[in-house]
Amino acid sequence: MKYVFTGKKVNVPNYIQKYAEKKVGKLDRFFKEDATASLTFGVEKDFRVSETSSDMRACIDAAVASLERQIRKNKTRLEKRLRKGAFERTVDAADAEEESFSLVPDAPEEGEYKVVRTKTFPIKPMTQEEAILQMNLLGHSFFAFKNEDAGGAFAVVYRRNDGGYGIIEDET
Repeated sequence: MKYVFTGKKVNVPNYIQKYAEKKVGKLDRFFKEDATASLTFGVEKDFRVSETSSDMRACIDAAVASLERQIRKNKTRLEKRLRKGAFERTVDAADAEEESFSLVPDAPEEGEYKVVRTKTFPIKPMTQEEAILQMNLLGHSFFAFKNEDAGGAFAVVYRRNDGGYGIIEDET
């Protein structure tokens, strides 16, 4: 497993890096040989992290335990429910090219809408639960799919601000 350490407003000592490698290395058995672990350490005034403590080692232990629990839960679900090729993704030539972004977008004129990117992907039939799982695994706030529960109709599942999930379905 490859490790990428990033320190945001903090210098990460070597002994912490070694400790993190040892603990995160236990998760290597869940992945293929090309796995990369990105570890970001940071200290901010009003920070939001998954684990907080005055001891970095305790944070690492708790974060690794949480990751292992999530991986086991999701891996079992994926093996049972998802079909082969559920994570395969086709890449367009436009996606492969490096894009340039502007911090201040050009304001469109009245009645003018400019499409800056088009993305195509196969929409697979799956249940609502599988779609929510896919959305969470990808880290997206919405996910488009063909709803098996509704006869293959197009649907979008999304994460609501209250923590629940919503579904938008085609009437057909």
